[in-house]
Amino acid sequence: MNISAKSIDFRELNRQIRESDGDINIDNCYGQRFICSGLKQKKITINGTPGNALGAYLDGGVITVNGNAQDAVGDTMNDGRIIIHGNAGDALGYAMRGGGIYVRGDTGYRTGIHMKEYKDKKPVVIIGGRAGSFLGEYLAGGLIVVLGLTSQDIPVGNFTGTGMHGGRIFIRTPHDLTNLPEQVSPKIAAKDELEQIREYIAEFSEYFGADTEKIMQDRFYMLKPNAKNPYKQLYTVY
Repeated sequence: MNISAKSIDFRELNRQIRESDGDINIDNCYGQRFICSGLKQKKITINGTPGNALGAYLDGGVITVNGNAQDAVGDTMNDGRIIIHGNAGDALGYAMRGGGIYVRGDTGYRTGIHMKEYKDKKPVVIIGGRAGSFLGEYLAGGLIVVLGLTSQDIPVGNFTGTGMHGGRIFIRTPHDLTNLPEQVSPKIAAKDELEQIREYIAEFSEYFGADTEKIMQDRFYMLKPNAKNPYKQLYTVY
């Protein structure tokens, strides 16, 4: 099914998506918000730039964006895949609970804020480029990987992991990470720890034509919550 988003608003666009069968191809997307919000089990390709809250509350299926995406991609996402062949804006994966978001380029501020996991639900965010400040803020669970393939500098901004009390953040960089908040315990990832992310790097490589083995040979930092983290007691019942 082909849909042209030219000159229609997000309500009409989402109505057509809900009522369409089979795979859906959307052309001429110019910033419509809430595309595929709450969707289940559809395969959608978007050509253009979707607006804020793409795939919010997504509960399955695959969304592929041939272009950039704006803010709040995958807000409170529960399942499925969002694959972005460009850059994404701020607050990607906010409160994400499951599924995977794969971004070829960069993301803005507060990527992965309040991500969480429960039993077999483990959200994953893989960023090919760099992420802005406050990456993984108040992270409670799940996995964030920043590959830094687009930059020779440290691929994260300031305040990475502020308030972190669960989950893991992996950052590929030859540089030393400094000025991390007290809630974060950083270390160079060992080989067995890197194996935790191999399947996701392989999936990223499949989408974007990267070299998994070459990436895996490089140095990664692994960030996990500090055992003396004062934030954990605010979110955990003992």
